[in-house]
Amino acid sequence: MPLANITIRQKDRNMPEMTGAEALRRSLEAEGVDTVFALPGVQIMAAFDALHDSQAIRLVSTRHEQTTAYMADGYARVARKPGVALVVPGPGALNASAAVGTAYAVSSPVLLISGQIPSGSLGKGEGQLHEVEEQLDVFKPIVKWNTRVSSVSEIPSAIHEAFKQMTTGRPRPVELEIPPDILAATGEVEILEAELYSVKQPADDLVARAAEALAGADNPAIVIGGGTLRAEAGPEIAEMAELLDAPVVGTQQAKGAISASHRQYVGVHYAQVGVSKELLDDSDVILVAGTRFLVPGFKAANGQTIIKIDVDQRELDKDHGTSIAIEADAKAGLAAIIDALRKGGVDNATGPGGERAATYRNKMQAFLNEKAPNQTTWVKAVREATDDNAVLIAGMTNIGYWSHVAYEVQDGGEFITSGYFGNLGFSFPTALGAKVAAGDRPVVALCGDGGFMYSPQELATAKQHGINLVVVVFDNGAFGASRWDQEHRYGDREIGTEFFNPDWDTLAAAFSIRSVGVDSPDGLKEALQEAVSLEEPSLIHVTLPIMAPPFQLA
Repeated sequence: MPLANITIRQKDRNMPEMTGAEALRRSLEAEGVDTVFALPGVQIMAAFDALHDSQAIRLVSTRHEQTTAYMADGYARVARKPGVALVVPGPGALNASAAVGTAYAVSSPVLLISGQIPSGSLGKGEGQLHEVEEQLDVFKPIVKWNTRVSSVSEIPSAIHEAFKQMTTGRPRPVELEIPPDILAATGEVEILEAELYSVKQPADDLVARAAEALAGADNPAIVIGGGTLRAEAGPEIAEMAELLDAPVVGTQQAKGAISASHRQYVGVHYAQVGVSKELLDDSDVILVAGTRFLVPGFKAANGQTIIKIDVDQRELDKDHGTSIAIEADAKAGLAAIIDALRKGGVDNATGPGGERAATYRNKMQAFLNEKAPNQTTWVKAVREATDDNAVLIAGMTNIGYWSHVAYEVQDGGEFITSGYFGNLGFSFPTALGAKVAAGDRPVVALCGDGGFMYSPQELATAKQHGINLVVVVFDNGAFGASRWDQEHRYGDREIGTEFFNPDWDTLAAAFSIRSVGVDSPDGLKEALQEAVSLEEPSLIHVTLPIMAPPFQLA
């Protein structure tokens, strides 16, 4: 989220004494945290006790540590601010690591607070409860920053730095470790107030070069990624596209950055699906914003000028044939180029345009109609059953995969995936956190029967905490993509991909959850329309055959 002015940090001159756990709670409150997702254990019970006294923070307890971090991720993406998870060290932290890895893959600001073994035992290999030697090193590949505090007085500055890391540059998860004796100890503490940080602005000379190249383009195109969504750059994308009469394609992470009904929007490039390569091959200047720019099959081999805007210099350093690399917040970078174009005399006074985009959009629809008519019919049913402001979590299941390209996100809607991490089982627990942030907006999780069974126990979390989402379980009795792979590449030699499922209604009833079964797109549409109107969690189970996923098209 773009932030303008830095708020000066105020020092508490009295330096009160408090426990480490109270310092943690008050520091989280100072940073604006209103929800913590947690699972209790001996090393963090002092933190739980301190949260009992909070008037500002809601504690949502889960039934598995992976869910704490998945919920924090879903919350962060919908609330547009950091999500916080609290777990014990060792198995608790490791259980949460898959969700932290997902947050890293999709650039989501998640704070994982891990307990630790007692300070005096660190590094000694004594076999303390939940001990993992060098736990910090375990997390380093999947976090932007992490640290361990060694005194009560360090806790506020560590929390403050964690939030700075998550809200500046490229947002990604961070991890903080606090030993139990530090949580219980008492010390003098200075609570630090939250800060607002300026976004990265583009260099003037690079903006001028980009504007010159775009002004001279005959067939420009725009490629957007999740960085544009996080920067809230939708108005700038639309204005740039209209100014240049440039078609827009995006990643699945960018869905919702610009409305799917905008005349310049073509669709998503995902796996082998779509027309992005054809469009980009036919473009002379390509403006890329907030994405790694991994378009299958495309190589900048035809002399195209590629202009790349990214807040992460490491992405700019990757060789995609980039001609002009601009390190900047996506919104700030696009706004600066638009200003330079207008000052240079470029305007869209000639008319609405959009004919080139419409050509490729029609080709995209024809492709879907030919290659996946059954799958897209199911996706269409989901879309027609939900309002424009709905939040959809697309799980690692056939209809989830096809929703990446076929589900249309309009202004106000949200679309959440696990990005390149591709976590089976992420959808349902992530959707729980998304619903906590979404309030009255409908939240729908698309799950496969394999993925949902990673965390069916979290139906208890939904019921206990009044998290009124809708979870759709597509039941084909198999790990569908893998089963399809066996059928088409391994002579239909099935092993390990088919399984026994529970009776879904009985399972839901065990948690006092409403459920209904359907076996057609129309049935799904009707069941979803009813479920999203209710103030209770619902499970819809859908019987369907194994079908081709996008990435295994013949």
